[in-house]
Amino acid sequence: MMESKSFDSAPKDPLQEERDHLEYVLAQIRKQLKRDGTRLLETDEDEDADEALTADEIADATVAELARERFRKLRMATREPYFGRLDFLADGDARIDQMYIGKRGVDDPDTAERMILDWRAPAASLFYSFTGQGDEAAYESPEGPIHGQVYLKRNIVVRDGELQRVVDSYVHGQDTSATTDEFLLYRLAENKDSRLRDIVSTIQAEQNDIIRADKNLAVIIQGVAGSGKTTVALHRLAYLLYQHQERMSADRMAIFAPNAMFVDYISEVLPELGVGGIQQTTFADWALRILDYEVGLRDPSHRLRDWFGLKAAGARRAEYRDVEAKGALSCRDALEAFLKEFERTCIPEADFSPFEGHTLPLTDIVAWFRDEYSHYPLYQRRSRVLARVKRWMEIALKESSELDKKAQKRAATAKYRAYENLWPDFTPLALYRTFLDSQPGLGSASIHAPKKRGARYEVQAEDLAPMLYIHWRLQGVDPRDRFDHVVIDEAQDFSPFQIAVLRNYCPSGSMTILGDLSQSIHTYQGITDWDAFMSQFPEGHVGYYQLDVSYRSTFEIIEFANEIIRPFRQFREAKPVFRSGEEVVVEQVEWRTRLDQAVDKLSALHREASTVALLTRTEEDAHVYHHACLEAGVDAHLIDAKQSEYHGGISVVPIYLAKGLEFDSVLLVDVDEQHYDTSSLSAKLLYVGCTRALHRLHVHYTDALSPLIPRSDADERCGASG
Repeated sequence: MMESKSFDSAPKDPLQEERDHLEYVLAQIRKQLKRDGTRLLETDEDEDADEALTADEIADATVAELARERFRKLRMATREPYFGRLDFLADGDARIDQMYIGKRGVDDPDTAERMILDWRAPAASLFYSFTGQGDEAAYESPEGPIHGQVYLKRNIVVRDGELQRVVDSYVHGQDTSATTDEFLLYRLAENKDSRLRDIVSTIQAEQNDIIRADKNLAVIIQGVAGSGKTTVALHRLAYLLYQHQERMSADRMAIFAPNAMFVDYISEVLPELGVGGIQQTTFADWALRILDYEVGLRDPSHRLRDWFGLKAAGARRAEYRDVEAKGALSCRDALEAFLKEFERTCIPEADFSPFEGHTLPLTDIVAWFRDEYSHYPLYQRRSRVLARVKRWMEIALKESSELDKKAQKRAATAKYRAYENLWPDFTPLALYRTFLDSQPGLGSASIHAPKKRGARYEVQAEDLAPMLYIHWRLQGVDPRDRFDHVVIDEAQDFSPFQIAVLRNYCPSGSMTILGDLSQSIHTYQGITDWDAFMSQFPEGHVGYYQLDVSYRSTFEIIEFANEIIRPFRQFREAKPVFRSGEEVVVEQVEWRTRLDQAVDKLSALHREASTVALLTRTEEDAHVYHHACLEAGVDAHLIDAKQSEYHGGISVVPIYLAKGLEFDSVLLVDVDEQHYDTSSLSAKLLYVGCTRALHRLHVHYTDALSPLIPRSDADERCGASG
């Protein structure tokens, strides 16, 4: 399968050995590139010669496109052909396989043997699952389990074709416990750029289990901040496409992100893994498209300002009871009962008589609707019944002995239109408004009539799941809208009703649902327990995983964040990787100079890091600090609810929009008792804010420090500044 060596191979200097091997691999890749490039050039010339293609030429063009894709992957492999090596002796074999593992599989052009193993291949799973506890290991192959012994596990860094680092995390017969985490810590200590990146070289054993879980499972991941859950979900998509090419396709997979900016932030991970064509959207954008834009969505800014403002928690909660009710499964059940009653009563209680002497009995119409077409969705049943009524009328007109056929046809057509108008409106909006009117506990205030002629009604985000459910009952699922797999990020902010709706569009139940209950800051629309989702899947078809280790932040930052949520027993604390860094700095600043000091601190932090964020409690405060940055000549980007792109550099953002993002350094401002009281919402906001930082965290406050930060802890970190 891979390069082999005998037991008596003399040990070599690791660096020199890997330099020699890299030189050979790159030479072979360049040889293949030269061959493929010549063939592609000839193919392109042939295609240019003829405009009209025969069936054989179309087949040849398809083969040529596959060759172009292989050519592109080979070119990418010249920069970083592989990142790891595993020497494995399978039971019964006489020679050790040296498996070099990379993002893409590459064959040796001279021998046609596999030179680099794709990280998603079954044998490559050894690189992630083997932890050095003994030398025995096994992996699942298409032929069954393969058992054997590991002799070497080596992490390798190649950048732009240059060998930069070699770390042996396991060597047979040697004690390598001191270097086990060296490579991971090395990669974690690197500064961020403006996009989320893949983690194929540092996937941990518990992450690997999730990535390679059965495709038919609904995988639910409870992952603390920085545990890599988003990246794991994206790698799972790439893995599923590799393993199940015949059953799953990229264009029938979807990632549901919390907002458009987050879609932009994660946009480069899948292309880097060689995967393209997967839908990346938000639930709202997808829902509006499925509803054919029958309605528009209200601007969420006012709601975010209200919920994350400084009003009392009780008053805030009372205003959003309708939102929570519309997201509950009880709302779905009430809506289903309403639709069943609508189905029973929607047929006009009248015979159809287009002209004298010809009557279509109501009993026939009812039989068509309830019996013959019962397997169709409601709207299609209505359409088929009305089409059949019309055909019956046209046949009756042909058989009529009336002399003035044209006049009779005009009169009959008018009666048909009148009969058609007796049927109620079969649209999601009309039915939903009627439903809300029948449910006093839900109210209809969230539906806003258009302000000008021709404009659409506007609804709130929580109205979309019920309207989609109605659309599904009316229209069914268009095959083009059916999913093979769905990823839902920040799922703690999804409602149970939203999950139920998505299940209708993903009949296999193959989903990856990920989030963190400790970061459930939108509790008016989300969940407090994963059972609300798990209970919707059949027993044996759902897998629950916990990722408790945070790889993002330093030990000091994670401990600081844990102290904030520790008094709230229901929240899960993160376990830090022991990557020590700078102490968290808690600094008191004067109210009148707080803006200037924040700008100065941002500038200082940015001199040492590429991505820096200033995080505020409210959007209004973000605008104030952003203006101060611009006034001081600091190039900062304001992130608000309408933002669709993430630019990196210096960002000024309300904490509630920073979820999922990470920055080299973070400055939290106005961390006082007015902005952050002792409520669980304030604690979760501060926790989210702290855990955005990879390497440095600074906290500014005026007057009295927030009671969520223990005073003794703050005194220790403030030093003379406090």
